[in-house]
Amino acid sequence: MGGKFMFRLDGKVALVTGASYGIGFAIAKGLAGAGATIVFNDIKQELVDKGLAAYKEEGIEAHGYVCDVTDEKAVNAFVKAVEKEVGVIDILVNNAGIIKRIPMCDMSADEFRQVIDVDLNAPFIVSKAVIPSMMKKGGGKIINICSMMSELGRETVSAYAAAKGGLKMLTKNIASEYGEYNIQCNGIGPGYIATPQTAPLREKQPDGSKHPFDSFIISKTPAARWGNPEDLAGPAVFLASEASNFVNGHILYVDGGILAYIGKQP
Repeated sequence: MGGKFMFRLDGKVALVTGASYGIGFAIAKGLAGAGATIVFNDIKQELVDKGLAAYKEEGIEAHGYVCDVTDEKAVNAFVKAVEKEVGVIDILVNNAGIIKRIPMCDMSADEFRQVIDVDLNAPFIVSKAVIPSMMKKGGGKIINICSMMSELGRETVSAYAAAKGGLKMLTKNIASEYGEYNIQCNGIGPGYIATPQTAPLREKQPDGSKHPFDSFIISKTPAARWGNPEDLAGPAVFLASEASNFVNGHILYVDGGILAYIGKQP
């Protein structure tokens, strides 16, 4: 297999968690474009239905399931159902995540735990559910959606940064433990991506000037722009395909160069 064929995913089943919309949806769309069959979950039926409609609009026949990825019993049942109804999962993208922007001293331990549960415990639970079948099948790909906060801190995101830093190390550990079974586990660390969630940070001010956070991000990014969800599709296809068979335990930052750059002098 050479050329573009090593990036093809025909006959592969890809599970992208929490992929009804946003970054997960863009990644799933990219994987589908390379030939993969898409399976996704969300926490509520209405979100799954919305996702199914969005995939259909793109001409993608996705398989949607309701599952809370923090619930180990529910995840095990979900993965069994997918194996029976769609096929063994060849590609797992741990995308489901939450963020709570609260100053650390104002944050309750329960709020901290909830973020850790969704952003770190869930990738552990879902990975553990798919790895045995990957081992039997002779290989698989796990992609964890990390973050700039896997490397950098910022005000109000103590729980998120702790979880995403932990996810970076979980990625390296899955690679270490299961690499000999031809399982590659890597991470993608998105930079600042223009999604509906970040839209308020890009809104023009009443006087027509840029939002201060928008100006801040653009000044910190050599590419001088926010990323688009589509910017993550190519890296995801690479890490899901045979093109990355000897890439393991790596975090690929898709950040327009932020981590390489000290920033403009004010």
